[in-house]
Amino acid sequence: MKRRLCKEYIQEIERLERSIRELEEEIIELRMQLRLKVDEANRLAIENESLRYKLELAKRREAYLLELLQKLKRPLVIVNPDEFEDVNVDLNPDLRE
Repeated sequence: MKRRLCKEYIQEIERLERSIRELEEEIIELRMQLRLKVDEANRLAIENESLRYKLELAKRREAYLLELLQKLKRPLVIVNPDEFEDVNVDLNPDLRE
């Protein structure tokens, strides 16, 4: 009886040890995945900041150019490409004239 009980306890202990090893491996895998996600988030944050900086520079450049053109007092037409329609214009000389 003692041997059977001891054998069952030993088997249960071995099963628990295997479970612990599996859980430790899973924790290691999850830590690696977390590191990868953190690295990706950091990379995206840096890229985002860089793009915001480039956008700010472009806006400043545009404002500077508009101010310069206004100071030059020359006619200025600003065309929004999203609202601009393609127009076919015949640039060939008029043969009637």
